[in-house]
Amino acid sequence: MVYFQPVRDTMYDPLRAKTKVALSVAASFLVGLGIASQFGFTDRPFTPPPVQTAPVVSQAEVQPALDLSQAFVNVADAVTPAVVRIVTTRQQVRRSSELRGWERLFGVPPRDVPDIAPGSGSGFVISDDGYILTNNHVVEDAQQIDVTLLDGREFGAQVVGTDPTTDIAVIKIDGTDLPVASLGSSAEVRVGEWVLAIGNPGFGRAGANLDYTVTAGIVSAKGRSLRLINRSLEEDPDYSGNSALAIEDFIQTDAVINQGNSGGPMVNLQGQVIGINAAIVSATGVYQGYGFAVPIDLAHRVMDDLIAYGRVKRAFLGVSIWAVSAEDAEAMGLPDVSGALVQGVNPGTPAERAGLRFRDVIREVDGEKVLTGNDLQHKIALKSPGDQVRIAIYRDGRPREVTVRLEEMPYSGEVAEAPSRQPRAADRIGIVDLVDVTPEIARQLQLESTDGVVVAEVQPNGPAYNRGIVRTCVITEIERREIQSEDDVSDVLEDVAPGEVVSVVAACPSTDPGRNMAPTLYNIRVPR
Repeated sequence: MVYFQPVRDTMYDPLRAKTKVALSVAASFLVGLGIASQFGFTDRPFTPPPVQTAPVVSQAEVQPALDLSQAFVNVADAVTPAVVRIVTTRQQVRRSSELRGWERLFGVPPRDVPDIAPGSGSGFVISDDGYILTNNHVVEDAQQIDVTLLDGREFGAQVVGTDPTTDIAVIKIDGTDLPVASLGSSAEVRVGEWVLAIGNPGFGRAGANLDYTVTAGIVSAKGRSLRLINRSLEEDPDYSGNSALAIEDFIQTDAVINQGNSGGPMVNLQGQVIGINAAIVSATGVYQGYGFAVPIDLAHRVMDDLIAYGRVKRAFLGVSIWAVSAEDAEAMGLPDVSGALVQGVNPGTPAERAGLRFRDVIREVDGEKVLTGNDLQHKIALKSPGDQVRIAIYRDGRPREVTVRLEEMPYSGEVAEAPSRQPRAADRIGIVDLVDVTPEIARQLQLESTDGVVVAEVQPNGPAYNRGIVRTCVITEIERREIQSEDDVSDVLEDVAPGEVVSVVAACPSTDPGRNMAPTLYNIRVPR
């Protein structure tokens, strides 16, 4: 018997499969929905966990701290508009011996190459017509000074005068109705009182990150001497052998003062400037809790002379002194360890004419107690030549008083006026040397033609360098004018005013080995 088994249809039917899946999913959903409804899950919408927002300490319990915090805010709001950022450029010289390969290519002999060294600091406006107070070391030897206000306005500045012996400088911008800082009295400052240090760390223009900053602290001490200015004067050929002229009577604070804050104001809680941020003591170069400011009384006295005369007319006694030690006080029968011990009297000086002697101890000036030798220097520096002062001394264990008419110090510093910068041609944008493109140079640089001029040297950190122009760039166009020679460059740049932006088209070497030098547009601002 022969049996026949029907052949089963084994072909896959996608429509039938999808239908089965859909029916299975729907059935599962309905079952799940029924279970969720039975247990009440569908009635519970998702809500985020509660977050506590109510104060955990009552305002009354922390009101003194809140008041102090608001005082900081009020002072910062009032003073910061008068604080400025100061950006400087200084020209240094280096020997171009490392460029001998390029010298052979361009036929340029070894030479000294100017190098632009940028710097920055802070200052504050002290008159609505643009006088600004800052540190000498912020603007010293600067060829160019630019000032930026909090609102973003920028000005070129000129040095009115500087005093390296106190690290004070006055600069001037052409402005009107400028926000002005109020000057207080450093004589009234007490150790332990709150102060704010305001400045600009120098990491960007107004509005950029880490630009204007405010820090708080207390006055840690007064009358500090660090010999910082002394060492600076020892390195200054204009003051060789005269480092004793340095006047250091710093206010010490634990308010944070970092790089770029030099020249900014230290203010009290009434918003009055009581010092100028000047220095830190640190083993690492960054703030470690020791900040120092020049007292505003001394700075104000120096500022007045710099504005009136362009230099400081400093009064002097004509004595060599040091601070009284415990041993000095015991040996000389002093009531306490304070004063300035006279170690020498210079001939022909006010001190000699008044009868001051070796071993005298100066205890007071015009009724104000002298604490140290630095304190005596500070008090005399606040006087003017021609002033008559009463000096209380101890001599041979007994108090006495002498009257001295002060005279002008024979050497009272230099007027450090910013030299006017007279750029010539390509130097104005920081291009030191240009050479015409010869067939040999074109071959070496793999150029398709001899059009344009080649940059043989640029000022490091100069305007062109900072925009990306380097050695071997080929300039073909400036201000839409074709460039075929260095004379063409001079003709164009001589018509560009300081502060204007000049457009330069140049083909510069690429960091991509497979990419040829392609023309690129560089917009460069001509220094003021």
